[in-house]
Amino acid sequence: MMRIITGSARGLKLEAPEGLTTRPTSERAKMGVFNILQFEIAGKRVLDLFAGSGQMGLEALSRGAASALFCDADPEAFAVVKRNAAKARLSEKCRFVNVDYKDALRAASGREQFDLIFLDPPYGARLLSDVLHRIVSLRLLADGGHLVIEDEREEPWEAEGTVLHRFTSYGRLHITILKKENQDDESTDPREL
Repeated sequence: MMRIITGSARGLKLEAPEGLTTRPTSERAKMGVFNILQFEIAGKRVLDLFAGSGQMGLEALSRGAASALFCDADPEAFAVVKRNAAKARLSEKCRFVNVDYKDALRAASGREQFDLIFLDPPYGARLLSDVLHRIVSLRLLADGGHLVIEDEREEPWEAEGTVLHRFTSYGRLHITILKKENQDDESTDPREL
């Protein structure tokens, strides 16, 4: 069962798309991510790329994020995200695009930046290198913003202009959290956290 953990929509059960094309984040992993980022959410702009059920972006909105853009190329997942947002009474803070990730990122380029970007593409698709390159080259991550990357890779991801904030594992699932540093921020070793 997927649900919103806390905030304005706390306890709401979420619908998941059927089939094998989406893989919901476990509640344990989601709780871990949001415990790490709990002070980085209020008032932030969120991009939930490869949104699936939309549970990561909706959790962020429930915890006080200002807005979220949900992108999924799968029509069924797109419909599920919209229904979940409506059930959570968060639709007014949401935008939805039913397009390929390349088109979504290209459309946002030069128009907006995000403080929090969730990346959970299909594991077998091997898209993350390209996705990270596009996010960096299109300058879509705001200064001080976070990239949350979920996949089966057993080592942290890297992206130009970011530092490793945290790398953690939940069974076969590995989560990399990268932070884009402000010009005047000092780097912190993630092993000290």
